[in-house]
Amino acid sequence: MELSTRNGEGIMIPAPPMRRDAITAPDIPCTQAARDLRTSGESRSAVDELRQLSARRRGYTLIEMIIVMAIISVLVAIAVPMYQKSLTRTRESLLKNNLFTLRTVIDEYTFDKQKAPQTLQDLVDQGYLRNVPLDPMTGSSQSWRVIMEDAITSVDQTAPGIYDVRSGSDKKSLEGTMYSEW
Repeated sequence: MELSTRNGEGIMIPAPPMRRDAITAPDIPCTQAARDLRTSGESRSAVDELRQLSARRRGYTLIEMIIVMAIISVLVAIAVPMYQKSLTRTRESLLKNNLFTLRTVIDEYTFDKQKAPQTLQDLVDQGYLRNVPLDPMTGSSQSWRVIMEDAITSVDQTAPGIYDVRSGSDKKSLEGTMYSEW
């Protein structure tokens, strides 16, 4: 190897000498490494040592496999509950959004028509919604629990109808409240 200096003269740096006992060939197949050792004059025991070394490194031990499987199991045991919790949070967010939309549209319908809608389908028929949204907790658009008003709440309103909408699910949220109470 030659290095150059400022004035252009090269300095030769010799390679470090190789030790005979440090011969390893992990990337050379065993037969090629053995052939090279025989031609270089090494003894038969060095060839046998190289074969044993390469035979030991052919695969993974059972202990290594058990350790890897244990690590993977722990990671999966941590990841799955976190994933399920994030799915539940997403459904809860969608439920809040759908409830807000439905309640706003019911109020608009009531104000415009001077009467509350009798069904959620009335909102779709009159063009206030494209379709009745899904209840994300039950997966159905037919499971909404509608709360009908008993008395006419506004002075101009002529007939009672839907006052509020709630989820049809009987499960508890991550906050600890029932979805049907939102």
